Amino acid sequence: MPDRHPVVGSRGPAAALVATLAVLVVVALSVVSTSRPARAATLQEVTGFGTNPGNLQMFRYVPTGLGSGRPVVVAMHGCTQNASGYANGTGWQALADRWQFSVVFPQQKSQNNANSCFNWFEPGDTRRGSGEALSIKQMVDRVKADIGSTSAYVTGLSAGGAMTSVMLATYPEVFSGGGVVAGLPHGCATTVSSAYTCMNPGVNLTPAQWGDRVRAAAGYTGTRAKVSIWHGTSDNTVRPLNATELVEQWTDVNGTDQTADVRDTVAGYPHRVYGGTVEVYDITGMGHGQPVDPGTGAGQCGTAGAYILDVNICAAHHMARFWGLVDGSPTSTSTTTSTPPSHTDTARGTPTDHYVAGRVDVNEYNTLGARYGYNSVITLYRCGVDWTDKPDCSPI
Repeated sequence: MPDRHPVVGSRGPAAALVATLAVLVVVALSVVSTSRPARAATLQEVTGFGTNPGNLQMFRYVPTGLGSGRPVVVAMHGCTQNASGYANGTGWQALADRWQFSVVFPQQKSQNNANSCFNWFEPGDTRRGSGEALSIKQMVDRVKADIGSTSAYVTGLSAGGAMTSVMLATYPEVFSGGGVVAGLPHGCATTVSSAYTCMNPGVNLTPAQWGDRVRAAAGYTGTRAKVSIWHGTSDNTVRPLNATELVEQWTDVNGTDQTADVRDTVAGYPHRVYGGTVEVYDITGMGHGQPVDPGTGAGQCGTAGAYILDVNICAAHHMARFWGLVDGSPTSTSTTTSTPPSHTDTARGTPTDHYVAGRVDVNEYNTLGARYGYNSVITLYRCGVDWTDKPDCSPI
């Protein structure tokens, strides 16, 4: 396999030329866990979801018995991947069962891009109201109409990560959170050749210059999405400089500075949070791919495969928690009572330990850090499905 794996492709006559450049960023996943119990729900294709100007396919996963109004996550594969492989590999489908939300998996067609990449660098596909960007927005509209979702989130790997930046920029009123994995800033490229430059070595602009490219996409002045950024420090396909530029872009757009408010490690990896709205994980030693942590533990998910890398941390799980999509405890279907809770268990660790173990969400984590210090060992008390630092079970 060549050393350079582009996350680009091209429509029409240029497709053959682009296909000769290299093997694409990621290969289609075919690994499916045989030990995981069968689900009642399945990934299903949805047609007729709008005018679909980008000529994409829509696949949807809806857990059995999902209640009305639950969130929807849009999860986009990388080049040469497909919806089903990405659904199984990254853990989003399993997390949907665990946390009770639906997931839309857009799928690119080879006639649109020879390498099945989302066209994150094509102006016609990255403008509000046209091309692939509009097709993806129409998928969200369809879910809202069908199951009453009132909030939406978007994430993707590599070319899908770059397209995530596009969606956050062009439809900011639609998405409450975004997750960019091994991706690129919005507005970095408008041609195949400039896409390669963005990927490697990367393009260095000021935060304001990057922010201006987002602001120009929709003329939006409302609240922006929380953005979670993940990148391997040994990624030679999409260079880690892109993670730095993504932080600069989204901190500028969200109106916070580039000085981290939180600096810690999660599962052994450097993690920084800016203004509570942008976070970045530097996955030390990881190449190009999506981090997963296969297993059945509270913070685990995913199935390792090509460019789906077992590095003992599941990006999808931590993104969902940063967005506030989940509160650290799986949705419970048990009947509640009016009996005041009492603690049934205790756990000791630093605020980071408790966050990684899924006992607290990001807001509780920051509260504990401010209250005790991020490196202090503290006791948490389990009260029902929640954890608190109060023995009387009052909230954190």
